[in-house]
Amino acid sequence: MSMVACPSSNRIFYPVPSGGAVTATLAVREVSPGGVPKPRLLDRVREAVSARHYSRRTEKAYVHWIKRYIFFHGKRHPAEMGAAEVTLFLTSLAVHGKVAASTQNQALSALLFLYREVLGVQLPWLDDVVRAKRPQHLPVVLTRDEVRAVLQRLDGVPRLMAILLYGAGLRLLECCRLRLKDVDFATNQIVVRDGKGRRDRVTMLPAAVRAALIAHIERVREQHEADLRQGAGWVELPGALTRKYPNAGREWGWQWVFPATRFYLDRLTGQRRRHHLHESVLQRAVKDAVRGAGIVKQATCHTFRHSFATHLLEESHDIRTVQELLGHQDVSTTMIYTHVLNRGPAGVRSPADRMFLS
Repeated sequence: MSMVACPSSNRIFYPVPSGGAVTATLAVREVSPGGVPKPRLLDRVREAVSARHYSRRTEKAYVHWIKRYIFFHGKRHPAEMGAAEVTLFLTSLAVHGKVAASTQNQALSALLFLYREVLGVQLPWLDDVVRAKRPQHLPVVLTRDEVRAVLQRLDGVPRLMAILLYGAGLRLLECCRLRLKDVDFATNQIVVRDGKGRRDRVTMLPAAVRAALIAHIERVREQHEADLRQGAGWVELPGALTRKYPNAGREWGWQWVFPATRFYLDRLTGQRRRHHLHESVLQRAVKDAVRGAGIVKQATCHTFRHSFATHLLEESHDIRTVQELLGHQDVSTTMIYTHVLNRGPAGVRSPADRMFLS
């Protein structure tokens, strides 16, 4: 056991196991004006993320980038650094790390959150950051025949989920996280809760999947009733609902449409819960189906959503309607699909066709 040393006067020392992975910077506790040790920095980050009801993925990503930032600067405490060090770190990611623009933006968001929400420091505008270039890739879109070929090679739950990705324009995690209360068979609608950008939206429930989905949900009900008899039947609730409605996690409406096959034990509550089906299950199934269909395009689960949007626009649906169904905040995001439309004879004709086929 060794003691963490820190020259700063507003810190105290506390024991750290010898040879442990905990670094001096991450182990240091700041002291409040009253002399009471504050929680460790990363614990404060987790608490701040949780208080704002951000997802666990966001928490994990923020903690990762804050650690990277600290190690990049020789384990210095972020309170001793500022805009210059943030700029240097983000620039290094782009110049030396060759990261994508979205990755650099995630790191920036994590550090802005750290300084603003945890340390109470407002960073100035970071004009000098060398930004990673955002490539202008057109989305991969499958034809209707290709979609059919992929779906024909899926069965069971992966087939149901894939039809929802294509037929309702759902993102992969939106489909995995569907709750039973958000599927409305009376109105043939699906309510997507807390989608990208933390926005809710309403999309269509495809009639093509209705009967199979009803049968699937009946099997989920039987499984849930069996779980209840075993003293289980809990699911995780979003945000602070667990504190407000402590027993809601066992209610039918909050159950996942696509639950996992196994329980897990929540260490805080002691509850035996089911998570939703892991997204990798569908990802692997779709990958195998695409390969089996002989499709050489780089098609993934998200390709179904791209195809949903493109096929609706091909059928002359209003772009604003498509925007709402996709949940895009800006119509310019939806406009990208107009660049991959198969316009047929109404589109521009190749000059080679005019020369050789006329």
